Amino acid sequence: MLGSKKVSLSAEFAKLYNDLAKALEANATGDVSTQVAAAHAAAKTPEEHYLAYQLQLKAAMGTKNEAEIGKSVEGMLSTGAAPAEVQAPLYLTAGKVKYNQKQYAAAASDFQKVLQLDPANAEAKSLLAQTQLVGANPADQVAMLQKSIAEASAGGQKAPEDLYKRALQVAYKAQLPAAADISRQWVAAYPSASNWSDAIRIYRNLHQVDDATTLDLLRLARAAGALKGEADYDRYAYAALMKGYPGEALTVLNDGIKAGVVNASKSPFKEELEQAKQKSAGEEASLEAAAKSALGGATAKAATATGDLHYTYGQYAKAAEIYRAALKKPGADASMVNLHLGMALARAGDKAGATAALNAVTGPRADVAKYWLAYVSSLS
Repeated sequence: MLGSKKVSLSAEFAKLYNDLAKALEANATGDVSTQVAAAHAAAKTPEEHYLAYQLQLKAAMGTKNEAEIGKSVEGMLSTGAAPAEVQAPLYLTAGKVKYNQKQYAAAASDFQKVLQLDPANAEAKSLLAQTQLVGANPADQVAMLQKSIAEASAGGQKAPEDLYKRALQVAYKAQLPAAADISRQWVAAYPSASNWSDAIRIYRNLHQVDDATTLDLLRLARAAGALKGEADYDRYAYAALMKGYPGEALTVLNDGIKAGVVNASKSPFKEELEQAKQKSAGEEASLEAAAKSALGGATAKAATATGDLHYTYGQYAKAAEIYRAALKKPGADASMVNLHLGMALARAGDKAGATAALNAVTGPRADVAKYWLAYVSSLS
């Protein structure tokens, strides 16, 4: 049988074919080149040559000989006897071999043939895009990769992660503005803790961020479980202390101690813990009274500061209530308040509310809001 087609084999070829098949079963990594040559010599029809090449491919795969794999696949295709259902996989394998051998134009031709046979083949789309990148400038490379991501994501599909990583690598190395957008799309599609850590680090490395933005990004890293190593915990605790949130600094440092990352007896953590404990003493007990004052107060500034304080103690629902009140008061910085409102609602589990608030953020804080939106989109 060749696919669904019955094939009649000559007696001479059938014997050599069966002997070769048995030899491969007995020792998949042995040298069967003489038997392969004999089978081809005895083959009289395209179907017999195809079957000989098929066993030749099996032998090449057993020895992991890429050049022979490519030769075998090309031979199978050249016979014209390859069943329709295996043609796309064969062209894909042939293209991969040529790509690895830096025969990019020939590889692209094979990947295009795959797509003619199987237009939805995501791997062929990705590999074709990569062959087209060779020699292109970084901006063009990123544009082509973004197009591939968009095509692979059509119809609710998820583009291969390698496409995002390749696009992000090129954009980040060339310091292109697209790096931020790609990193957000990447973590929205593949929201692992490690990916979040890298995405946030990339944004911070490419932008001059102030202390407030740094803190909001580290809050996002904490929400995503993406704080990594001593440096992140130190940076977070220091930023929280500098912004006047000792309770948050204490919580984060205690998290780090529980995770086995923070050594409480080691500088700078020892000093940060002492400072956080001293400055936060009694603060949490005053939150209820502060909330009443803020909600009844006349200015947005005091209400926003109180909302921020509730956020730092993990009282996200109450913080959201206060932020909403702040938006209605005179002097409200709508973008900043909506950002923090969206963050609080995200942590409180209100996906719809968080999305609406974060989408309302404009200006310099919009980039951070978009990262939080990517986080919200990953919530179940």
